[in-house]
Amino acid sequence: MVAIGLSAGGVARVRFALSCLWEVMAGVRVLRDPGRHAIHLPWANRVRPRLAEAGLLDGLLGQLVPPAPGYLPDFLTPPPAGLVPDLDQELAVLRATPPETVRAQLDLCPGPRPAAVAALYADPDAGLRRLAEEIGTYWRLAVARDWPRIRAVLDAEVFHRARRLAEDGAAGLLNDLHERVRWEGDALLISQRHCDAPDVPDGSGLVLVPSVFVWPSVLSIAAGDVPQLAYPARGVGGLWECPAEAPDALGAVLGRGRARLLAALDAPRSTTELARRTGLSAAGVSQHLTALRAAGLVVTHRQGRSLLSSRTAVAEALLGASA
Repeated sequence: MVAIGLSAGGVARVRFALSCLWEVMAGVRVLRDPGRHAIHLPWANRVRPRLAEAGLLDGLLGQLVPPAPGYLPDFLTPPPAGLVPDLDQELAVLRATPPETVRAQLDLCPGPRPAAVAALYADPDAGLRRLAEEIGTYWRLAVARDWPRIRAVLDAEVFHRARRLAEDGAAGLLNDLHERVRWEGDALLISQRHCDAPDVPDGSGLVLVPSVFVWPSVLSIAAGDVPQLAYPARGVGGLWECPAEAPDALGAVLGRGRARLLAALDAPRSTTELARRTGLSAAGVSQHLTALRAAGLVVTHRQGRSLLSSRTAVAEALLGASA
């Protein structure tokens, strides 16, 4: 059980952030043991041959990331900066990890060190440069193609949690993140096999990192100045599925294009994502969304530089009645 001291003052410094490195490390863990992450099997089966051909699963990156519930060195996932993830910036932070930090955390890994990890231990500066190169290759082969849809899920999750915080306060937010996470008294309790963690330092805050590949569990970093909790984002279940078909009866009333859009809005999505999912043009999607908003079936909100649309309760009722 992890117990992160989180007083009322500490809750005021809780923030959300998105991280490319968290997705990389959690994704490699999925590939190490895909049976524990059945939702991601379509992705794993598609990318594994490319990664095996590049030798990444047996390289330094693969050797550093153990199957669950093994210890993942904390320096692999430095605290992300905000809601606009940038792999290059995160890799720069990774490469700047002090050698003594690398060695201290590698000392926590059980068992003999594989050759690549032993080389990292002997020369952290050179090893971190090699690791950053491997992560860049991994991203290109395994994540880049799917990043827009992953990013849409993560953005929708942050929007949902922001509304939850506004409606139910910090307790409602923290106690709804995952079945293994609960906030009691002055501590955030995480059901994991680790030692108790210190209180959140004043001014540091707790970073909540929604992730797709961390599903179905949670991962936490309680050591250091900025504790982190990576948890599964809502909407992961449909990430690799084809969008549901709209009921024919609803299509006869609204038109097939608008009915397909409503079916695809099972989570807040951008115009680009809706066009990809439905096969409609971006211009056509925009026109249909305008009509659906006017009818009270869709609402649109801004998330960073993107506009995300989602179904209203009226639309949910229409889909349910016509299914």
